[in-house]
Amino acid sequence: MRRFNNVNPKRQHGFWILGIVGRDRNSLLLLAVAIAGALGPGILNGVLALTLVFIPPIARVAESVTTQVRGHEYVMAARLSGASTLRILREHVLGNVAGPVLVFAASQVGVSIISASGLSFLGLGVKPPEPEWGLMLNTLRQSIWVNPVVAALPGTMIFMTSICFNLMSDGLRSAMDVKL
Repeated sequence: MRRFNNVNPKRQHGFWILGIVGRDRNSLLLLAVAIAGALGPGILNGVLALTLVFIPPIARVAESVTTQVRGHEYVMAARLSGASTLRILREHVLGNVAGPVLVFAASQVGVSIISASGLSFLGLGVKPPEPEWGLMLNTLRQSIWVNPVVAALPGTMIFMTSICFNLMSDGLRSAMDVKL
């Protein structure tokens, strides 16, 4: 019989891939800039670049929480009682993994807003006729000496929106009572 409490993470399939991908946030953001630069400007290309960058950290959290849940006694009890693997995954593992993954994903919304604004500021995001805060910051750079308040408004809105999503994530974590 296989013991689930003593799971060696290095023996799991795909561990070396997760070890390489997603270690450093700055390298992932540079990857987003490279992907958006290769694909060209546009909202779809910017969303695609940020999606590819934000998937590995969420996958790491999901894998970590799944490994923890898999080692709990109620999963072992369900297995010993004869429950199928699909039933254990559906009723015991998925319900306990969804909360922490949802909280972590919600905490990444503010970071993704800042990253999307950065791509647009660099000219790799939204094209000029469409409104976007990073693009507004880029176009208002010349007027910072003339009217600094107007030039600072898009950056202030990016900051406030990011803080609001972080506060929402904290409230969601408190409501779900998830310990990360």
